[in-house]
Amino acid sequence: QVQLVESGGGLVQPGGSLRLSCAASGSIFSINTMGWYRQAPGKERELVARVTSIGSTNYADSVKGRFTISRDNAKNMVYLQMNSLKPEDTAIYYCNGNIRPYFYRPYTDYWGQGTQVTVSS
Repeated sequence: QVQLVESGGGLVQPGGSLRLSCAASGSIFSINTMGWYRQAPGKERELVARVTSIGSTNYADSVKGRFTISRDNAKNMVYLQMNSLKPEDTAIYYCNGNIRPYFYRPYTDYWGQGTQVTVSS
């Protein structure tokens, strides 16, 4: 079993900052890409940012220059530092990991349960 657990969401004023964390645990042989997605009410889930095992990153245009993704391979963790937050960043943020649970199993996408981020004055 592979589990992804997010933390760090909450309520913040516009212009503020939050840092999300996600820990992957369980039967993990290796991890490929890790990332953050978000889903606002009435909208589809969208990619926010992702990082490969060697540290290559890509971001949604809407968060470039404001959000920074990073990972700690030794701890199987991924982080999302969110600065200059805007009301339109309000959403449930989901952690994603492309994980190989055993050497004989293929890489599979796993998801966390989500953490709410609300940007409001």
